[in-house]
Amino acid sequence: MGRGSATPDAWHPETQQDREAILRELQKILDSAHFCNSKRYPALLSFIVENTLAGKSDLLKERTLGVEVFDRPATYDTNADTVVRYTAGEVRKRLLLYYHEDGKDSNIRIHLPAGSYIPEFLHGHDGTDVNGDRAGFEARHLPSVNGFEDRGGGAAESALIPHPELSDPGILLPRPTESAANLSPTGRKHVTRILSWLAVAVVVVLAAAAGFIWQYRIRHPETIVDDFWAPVLHGQQTAIICAGSSLFVQDLYSGEITTGTNRNAQYPFVSMQTAAAIAQIEQTMEDSGVKAELLASPWSTLADLREHSVTLLGAYNNQWTPRLTEPLRYHFRPNPRTAIIDSIEPEKVWERDQMVPYSSADDYALVARFRDPTIDGWVMVLAGLGRNGTEAATQFATSPHYLQLLKGRMGSGFGNRNIEVVLKVSVIAAKTGAPSIVAVYTW
Repeated sequence: MGRGSATPDAWHPETQQDREAILRELQKILDSAHFCNSKRYPALLSFIVENTLAGKSDLLKERTLGVEVFDRPATYDTNADTVVRYTAGEVRKRLLLYYHEDGKDSNIRIHLPAGSYIPEFLHGHDGTDVNGDRAGFEARHLPSVNGFEDRGGGAAESALIPHPELSDPGILLPRPTESAANLSPTGRKHVTRILSWLAVAVVVVLAAAAGFIWQYRIRHPETIVDDFWAPVLHGQQTAIICAGSSLFVQDLYSGEITTGTNRNAQYPFVSMQTAAAIAQIEQTMEDSGVKAELLASPWSTLADLREHSVTLLGAYNNQWTPRLTEPLRYHFRPNPRTAIIDSIEPEKVWERDQMVPYSSADDYALVARFRDPTIDGWVMVLAGLGRNGTEAATQFATSPHYLQLLKGRMGSGFGNRNIEVVLKVSVIAAKTGAPSIVAVYTW
């Protein structure tokens, strides 16, 4: 491999040995905690690195990446669907974290410049100088800091050096330039005055920001509802609500059937209970600063669900609910015998009484919050055997009163734990009554 200079610069591998070294570094990154629990970030990073090494960097454009890495159609709207930009930003952040922690001693580094999808490869020198191996890499990609103008009017560029009193080698300060060091006493006083004003300005800005955050927290205190939804909504700009829909059928017990994926089928309906549930969830997301995107279950694809956290409404009228909950302890028994079953204690079955009219039979519902490997994200399930159960599950998941009861039942906070709750829902004259907890499981 070619050696870098005293300050590492972008390195262009020329031999097969060089390329293999970079691929080994890539594998270390993918095996790290910052990447190994995701599918999207390793997929993008692997694609751009491998194609760059293969001399195909001309392919690394947003639309091509959307099609090749994220299975988007060739005509997709890159302005509306920002999956490539969002994922690239996460990759940049995770690379920085990796090289600040696990990879701090790596001699080869992979860097993704802002505004580009073409990675750069950096190769450091073998010396032990603390300015070269670690700080040198960060310094190379920080904005340049210009020194003061000398008397001749030329701007001298300052080097970046670690501050001796700061332990983090990534925190860099300007090195005084020769022209600044040789300033007259009057000039030095002027420089000192400028620096003092800059320091005051920084303090004022930080104080204003702290005050804003404090005021915001006073006006918007975190509630138990925020705590319950936090894993699903954290770090999301947009979250999906995937709602089930149905068709009227007169000869069934419930008066409806699940809508299939046939686009030519009769236009499906959403019950008043489901519409109310959608409104409640949208409000919860809006309170957290997250935009809700509504999808109809019959025409949504797995690719649609992979890019965001997902809330699934409905069970037997939503194709994704039985599929994603099937591996869980509590899940839905396959049609036509609708019920919630327990995979650990099979004798436990929760189902509506078929001997009682549908408008008066108690319903059952599943509230589940879990991280799903299929979509590589968090899933919230609010699903009843019937529409009353779905409405009650949504009320439960957005109510401080019911969530406080759940917290008491669990004996601790929600945190990032996976949670399943089975509810019994009273139904009177087709109206949804209060839900009660019949089973809880966490892991």
